[in-house]
Amino acid sequence: MAVVREELQKDLEEVKELLTSTTRKRVRDVLVAEKHKLELEIKNQPPPKPKDVTEEEKSSLGGYTVKINNYGWDQSDKFVKIYISLNGVQKLPAENVQVNFTERSFDLLVKNLNGKNYTMTFNNLLKPISVEGSSRKIKTDMVLVMCKKKREEKWDCLTQVEKESKEKEKAAYDTADPSEGLMNILKKMYAEGDDEMKRTINKAWVESREKQYKGDIPMDI
Repeated sequence: MAVVREELQKDLEEVKELLTSTTRKRVRDVLVAEKHKLELEIKNQPPPKPKDVTEEEKSSLGGYTVKINNYGWDQSDKFVKIYISLNGVQKLPAENVQVNFTERSFDLLVKNLNGKNYTMTFNNLLKPISVEGSSRKIKTDMVLVMCKKKREEKWDCLTQVEKESKEKEKAAYDTADPSEGLMNILKKMYAEGDDEMKRTINKAWVESREKQYKGDIPMDI
């Protein structure tokens, strides 16, 4: 659309230039009609969209791009607030800190902070937000992203993915068989633990099996 508007504008400028040099009435009338036609077409063109920052433009701003993974968040009745710590961010021009919102996402771009660009993207927010009511604030060593809730209700987490992950984890422990739930917990501890934790769990498992075989622990038959 931007290309079409640009071409129409060039045509209009050329018609105006021809009008200044023509002396023939019929030619002038044709050019005036064409001028009005072009002006109407330009007026009916959709407004240009805000220019997106491309990866090439990001890299050309200086330094390299760092993905932000650490943040904190809380909420009020009307807003979900995401806190991102960035040393010295308050010294940047305001236009260097950009946040684009959609109903279920936002992405943050901080340009040329100490020779680096910083990005953070949240997709699939837990609930819809108001794009118009959302904003960002620059504080000392911190960017605060404020997502305006469409409905004043509590969020249990930030994204749909987090919710699904918690539900799966809860389902793994909420089993009808208590011993199965305990086994799931032990498996998770083993998978996430260090070498010392794994040795401890292995030792406890071996001792438990030995007691069962000796008859110290009753076994279901």
